[in-house]
Amino acid sequence: MMRRRERGVALLVTLLLLVAVLLLGASASTMALLSEKSARAERDRLIAFQAAEDGLMDAERDIETARASAVPAATETPPAAQARATPAGALGAAGPGDTAPYSTSPAATGGEPAAPAWEVVDLAGGDSVPFGALSGAGMETGHGMQPFKRPRYFAERLARAGGGFYYRVTVMGFGTRPDTEVVLQTTYRRIADGGAGRQSWREIANWRELHAAAHGEDKP
Repeated sequence: MMRRRERGVALLVTLLLLVAVLLLGASASTMALLSEKSARAERDRLIAFQAAEDGLMDAERDIETARASAVPAATETPPAAQARATPAGALGAAGPGDTAPYSTSPAATGGEPAAPAWEVVDLAGGDSVPFGALSGAGMETGHGMQPFKRPRYFAERLARAGGGFYYRVTVMGFGTRPDTEVVLQTTYRRIADGGAGRQSWREIANWRELHAAAHGEDKP
């Protein structure tokens, strides 16, 4: 009787050990899959971040070389209204009175509207300028570890308190997947106008929420 009882305990202990090993294996596999997914998402975000930075530099080159000339100060319009009035896809070199791709300073209308232009416009669509549209610069997209499409920027010409103008540039960069986006923003003063180029830099992690709020919508 004693031997039979000992054999039964050994079988139970063996089964429990097997279950523990299986659980450890399943847990290790889940953790490995989560780590791979996290690493892939971070890599995709870095691709979008670099694309956005490339877009900023392209916009700053366009501003510095006046490829899309500045908006005449006499035609200043609130940014939100100007953004809605600017024809989608108007990307040619700007002439007198042509506002694309810049919106203008709110100084002449008594202050900033409820939401600034960079929150109102569709950075991912026709309200913004694609990388290289004015400069002619190229960027590989749509395959391998490349962004699925070129970054897009929106530039606003704003009045400086001490006179003159500076530019606020907002760029959306894309990863290899359409749902990966990074939004960066700088203020820039032309070196040709006595400035020192880029004045400030920041990432706007909640642009989608701000954009929805600017249109009176719930958070996407």
